[in-house]
Amino acid sequence: MTEIPEHLRKRAEEARAKAAAKSSDGGNEGAEGGGDDGGKIPAHLLARSQAARAASGGGDAGAGDAATAQGEPGGAVATVPSGATAPPPAPTGPEGHTQRLLTVVKAGSIQDVKAKPVDKVHTWPHLLVGEFVAALAVTAFLLVFSAFVNAPLLSLANFNLTPNPSKAPWYFLGLQELLTMFHPMVAGVTIPGMGIFVLMFAPYMDRNPSPRPEDRKFAISLFTLFLMFWAILVIIGSFFRGPGFNFTFPWVDGVFFDL
Repeated sequence: MTEIPEHLRKRAEEARAKAAAKSSDGGNEGAEGGGDDGGKIPAHLLARSQAARAASGGGDAGAGDAATAQGEPGGAVATVPSGATAPPPAPTGPEGHTQRLLTVVKAGSIQDVKAKPVDKVHTWPHLLVGEFVAALAVTAFLLVFSAFVNAPLLSLANFNLTPNPSKAPWYFLGLQELLTMFHPMVAGVTIPGMGIFVLMFAPYMDRNPSPRPEDRKFAISLFTLFLMFWAILVIIGSFFRGPGFNFTFPWVDGVFFDL
């Protein structure tokens, strides 16, 4: 059961003391003042007191037949027949107000605070386990690849003997392929710079917070186009460029590409 706060208890005790003091003062004034102050005492209380005196034998001889009380407005008289009990008074609190204390609860206990579901997971084990498995898979692939593919170091570069065709590493072959089509300023600065800036501003152009692929069509399409564009350039530079960096067909002239 919930405990009643101390300040409410003190207020209730003070109200009871005031009510008891008022009722005792009113009874004394009614007994001393007689008919002049009898209007301050309710009629049903006078009737009950007279009936109790008659029943105990302490009243007058005519008090057993009827008990009268003055004090009603306009000189009305309230009577109680002999042998009948007066109706119980209406329950009233301090200053005539009916009060009922249902319960007292502490502040904040009725607040229904629910935690909002957040789409988050902990770094351990959800993220780190996946990264560890991916690292193991890449390590195993590199181990098997190095065991079956021979990739020896080449000899020192000789400026008097330039290899033909002279190709950049595979990750720069896309840029080298652009150099065969555009001016070096356009191929080396403008087009790569535009691609980098578009990818940098992609999160601001697509502000969809959903992590689902079907809800991120714009971002996925943009990155797919960029990846396909660069992959096609790398494939052309690797397998379709022969001596003099001329365009050839690998199934006719062979592959001029070393790992």
